[in-house]
Amino acid sequence: MSATKAENRDSYIHPDGPKKVSMATNVDREAIRSAYEDVRSDTTETDWAVFKFEGNRIVVSAVGTNFDDFRSQFGEGDRAFGYVRIQMGDEMSKRKKFLLITWVGPSVGVINRAKMSTDKAIIKDILVNFAVELQVESEAELDVSHFKEQLARAGGANYGTGVRDL
Repeated sequence: MSATKAENRDSYIHPDGPKKVSMATNVDREAIRSAYEDVRSDTTETDWAVFKFEGNRIVVSAVGTNFDDFRSQFGEGDRAFGYVRIQMGDEMSKRKKFLLITWVGPSVGVINRAKMSTDKAIIKDILVNFAVELQVESEAELDVSHFKEQLARAGGANYGTGVRDL
């Protein structure tokens, strides 16, 4: 490149250098792992954990036992991940199943919406055990019946008769 072209190009650069905006997502790994293990544990009553963004950092936003409290964690402008334990089974066998929820509120901007796919990969590196993964974008989808239906579909055959023979 000639000196003239280089000088012209350089004349458009701010004297303090280009302004960089960090798009990298940071994660509070230890806190998220602890909340994840709490939900998975049979010795605690914790049924869910929610992980939200504080700027470019994903943190534990809330944990709890009541599904209505879980539902209330997701707002129109929020980007979040939820990890939920739900008891499934029939009269012969009960078992805990886990869901990974990705929430993108309706008023989330295009760039942050697009970033969720790479941010989800970061979360899935920590939350490794789940039967179903759901992308949820409306409050109507935040329904325990909907979650159970998705878990039943993923679980294969359902042999329960509703009557236990002794």
